[in-house]
Amino acid sequence: MISIYYHNLMILHGNGILNNYKLLPALVSILQTLNLTESAKQLNVTQSAMSKTLNQLREDFHDKIIVREANKFILTQKGEKLKAQLPILMQQLDDLYAPESMEPGSCKRVFTLASSDYVAQSILPSIFHRIETDAPNASLEYTLWHKENLNKFAEQHIDLVTTIADTIPDNLYGKLMAEDQLAVVFRNTAAHSDKEMTIDDYINGRHILISGGGDKNSPVDHELAMMDLKRHIFATVPFFQSAIELLLKTDTLLTLPLHIAADFAQHHDLRVKRLPFEVQAHRYYLLWHAKHHQDPEHQWFREICFPLIQSHLDRTIKQGMKIIHADQ
Repeated sequence: MISIYYHNLMILHGNGILNNYKLLPALVSILQTLNLTESAKQLNVTQSAMSKTLNQLREDFHDKIIVREANKFILTQKGEKLKAQLPILMQQLDDLYAPESMEPGSCKRVFTLASSDYVAQSILPSIFHRIETDAPNASLEYTLWHKENLNKFAEQHIDLVTTIADTIPDNLYGKLMAEDQLAVVFRNTAAHSDKEMTIDDYINGRHILISGGGDKNSPVDHELAMMDLKRHIFATVPFFQSAIELLLKTDTLLTLPLHIAADFAQHHDLRVKRLPFEVQAHRYYLLWHAKHHQDPEHQWFREICFPLIQSHLDRTIKQGMKIIHADQ
């Protein structure tokens, strides 16, 4: 197996052999950030040391790798090739040292999960509890997910993402967790709180958008555009909780997945109504890159996350269905 990786490094390097494989993490960082200062911070070294590393890499690869253009750096052709191939090769090299089985008590890995701030608030504590109980030496980093990263997953330092998706890229694995519809939420004192919401109510309302945590609202605006309609956006905020706080103090509307609407309605004086027109259901997936699929530690981590997230979805979707049926 070593010969395969050695052969791949030969292809990447051209006519020579990289003098020091320990420089590869620095190279990966430089290729991703195109910024020596940022790479130095990531690797906890000085910028001077990072500059020396880049000079060594340029000498080893007989190529500039990155070159300055105006006030920024761009990749050379060799740099583009290295950026495409190195992350997978680095994972293959890491896999040589990976344990064949998972021993939670001895796991010291830092796992990374990406999703919305809603998942961080509502589900993440349960995931942390399981990790603390089963693998006390492991740790977890949480990062907000951005929908544009789906096709750049290999470049992200992410183990798992929970997200809405219609299709899954070929380099990813995924498990469908649930399907959910959209609903409209507003404070209970609003004028239309006791009647069925019409499309005129919806169009004439003032809407709050949530910019973080994935693509929740584009199906709404797409369907409205098909009807030659457009809603008025009153405010755009980054987080679910900030949207709810704004909703409670203004006569506004918030379009949310039903399970999230139902969850917030359990804790705040809110009304939940059906969306007054049809949109495609949201499909919620747990996704991971193919390079992690056979990793025993990663498999253990996703087997913790999947049932906790799925059970939360199932429970809150059922709550939401009860709310909108009772309101009819």
